Formats: sequence, structure tokens, C-alpha cells
Amino acid sequence: MTDRLLITLTVNGEEHELLTPARRTLVDVLRHDLRLTGTHVGCEHGVCGACTVLVDGSPARACLMFAVQAEGREIRTVESLAGPDGLGDLQRKFSEHHALQCGFCTPGFLMLAEGFLADNPEPTREEIREAASSNLCRCTGYQTIVDAIGACADERREACGAVCGRSADNPADERSRA
Repeated sequence: MTDRLLITLTVNGEEHELLTPARRTLVDVLRHDLRLTGTHVGCEHGVCGACTVLVDGSPARACLMFAVQAEGREIRTVESLAGPDGLGDLQRKFSEHHALQCGFCTPGFLMLAEGFLADNPEPTREEIREAASSNLCRCTGYQTIVDAIGACADERREACGAVCGRSADNPADERSRA
């Protein structure tokens, strides 16, 4: 029995074939083998959230997952958020709202927020606070992170209003915001 396995990972829409030890974590494969260094390694116990990526659209701690467990699943890292013109909408909102200071936790928060907003496009501030509380930040105090996620949700909702046939100004189309 060999300790190394040949796996195929789909990361940010690209397939990668790798020969990797069975017990190598997803975060190590992303950072060291695929050179996607936006995903950070913090506590290595799944507590801090710095290594958060999306696995099949849901936030997951890459330090707690073996790379072999990710085979056949769609992985997205912070590198996937940028658009052709630079920063993606969520990244811009984090910058505009000063939702980062040292920046170490930021990729994890961005991926957490991306997954959260996909599941809950019209969150209340309380729902945003609850979601953000699963990641740790020692610099910002979280308020600016909550503001940035809320602003991105508002912008996406307004953009969808024009495309989806709703009006962002129509109170019947809005959820209660705290």
C-alpha cells in the first residue's frame, strides 16, 4: 500500500492532477503544490477560519480536510474572486469599508462571506454578524467586516433588481434590516 495517491482536483475551475500523500491537507496542497497562497494557514485546528475555502459552494476549513477528500468536488479559493478588471465586488467592499487591517484573516472572511451570500442574498445585519463570528480577526473589531458584507449584499440585490424584475426601492422586495 502506498502513502501517495494520484488525485484530480478542480480548483477555481481548473483541473489539477497531483500525486500527494494521503494525509496531506487541502490547505497544504493549495499553497505548496498549486501555489495558491491566498489561502492562509492560521491555527491548523479549524478554529480561526484563515484557511476557509468554498467546497461545492459551502465554506470549509482547508486545514481540516485532506486533499484526497476534495477529489470530485469544486474548490474555490480567494483567487477566484477577482474579476477581469481587478478586485471582485466583495473585495472592493472590504477595501471601501476598511474591513481589513493586517490582512491575514481577510481571505478566509472573503470566502466565508461569498458562501454565506450565495445561500442568503438578503441577510439582516444580525445574520451577517452571526456568520462572521465563525472566523477570527484580532484587528478590526468585526464592525467593518459586517458593514462590508452588508454593502456587498445590498449592491448585489440592487444589480439583481434590474435583471430579476424587482425594484430595490420596493419595500415588498426587501427583508427587514436591523
